[in-house]
Amino acid sequence: MRARLKVLIVTDAWTPQINGIVRALQSVGRELTALGHAIRFATAENHRTLPLPTYPEIRLAVFPRSRLIRTINEYEPDAIHIATEGSLGLAARAICLKRCFPFTTSFHTRFPDYVHARFPFIPESAVFGVLKRFHGAACATMVATASLRQELERHGFKNLVPWWRGVDADLFRPGDKDGYCRYGLNLEGPVFLYVGRVAVEKGLADFLSLDLPGSKIVIGEGPSRAELQARFPGTHFLGRKSDNELASYYAASDVFVFPSRTDTFGLVLLEALASGVPVAAYPAPATLNVLGDDARCRAEPGFARRLPPRAHDFSFVMPGICAPALLARLGRAVLGQSRLGRGDRRRCFTAPLPEENSAYISRGSLALASARFGRARAKS
Repeated sequence: MRARLKVLIVTDAWTPQINGIVRALQSVGRELTALGHAIRFATAENHRTLPLPTYPEIRLAVFPRSRLIRTINEYEPDAIHIATEGSLGLAARAICLKRCFPFTTSFHTRFPDYVHARFPFIPESAVFGVLKRFHGAACATMVATASLRQELERHGFKNLVPWWRGVDADLFRPGDKDGYCRYGLNLEGPVFLYVGRVAVEKGLADFLSLDLPGSKIVIGEGPSRAELQARFPGTHFLGRKSDNELASYYAASDVFVFPSRTDTFGLVLLEALASGVPVAAYPAPATLNVLGDDARCRAEPGFARRLPPRAHDFSFVMPGICAPALLARLGRAVLGQSRLGRGDRRRCFTAPLPEENSAYISRGSLALASARFGRARAKS
């Protein structure tokens, strides 16, 4: 019988934020608890906080070190994982180094891209240097894709290990097309959906400026919402949504659009595919890691010319099949024939998926890292 581990996960990203980091960590917490381990999250809750410059929805704990020391002393964790590089992450790193306590980190956010998008005068190499110093002290830094690992290795990062992601296929699955109607929205089809942060680095303007039939939906919050809402009044901005409502919107949509070129993974891609919804995305490295090079639809002659302006830059991916002729019409009332049945949902997962874990790819991965790098070893 494997001994139970007490794992402390330190993260600046937490509820009420809704993003891929928070959702991944929540999933890890549930799965490790189901495996019999004890999990505690050290977050900005119960700390005095200040808004992150240019991103007020994210609040950073102010001088969190003393309270974090009390948490560590009281909880006495066997392993510490630092998920983010904010004020809590910096404090946890300093405490671990002072106490010679091994810890792991994870690389979730392309800060060099995000910083450069907001402050072009700051070179990306300088931001990579700061991040390399932060993660360099860890026993292992977990990354979500092979392309991200290769990129970080080129910048001198060491001790990189894979941490694959996944989604709850019981929550995100093909469903009824009346999801929007159930919540009081009467939309003209086809419905094009985006889920994620509403921020400049997400490339939303590329999607919203397309001349498409039907309706465009944006779910999420972020610093660019007011500007984009004023610029594109025909788009429906729905804000944050709970898991069940979000799953209904996925299943009721005709095309999921992912215009970001900067994401490290894109968990929403798996949520869309698990819901049986085709994906339109740029062929960026992280996107190709999730969807796969061979998943891109090969267009027949004239395909690009029939698309709206700039739409030909996107790669269109159907869950389980390629149908360029259908996608040339951008999902117009044809997706019923491409829906995946419950028994076919494993085909939605294009990231490496352990056979025993069909729902959460991340199941047990942090526990394994904790057992390997924490003070206490898992015992048989």
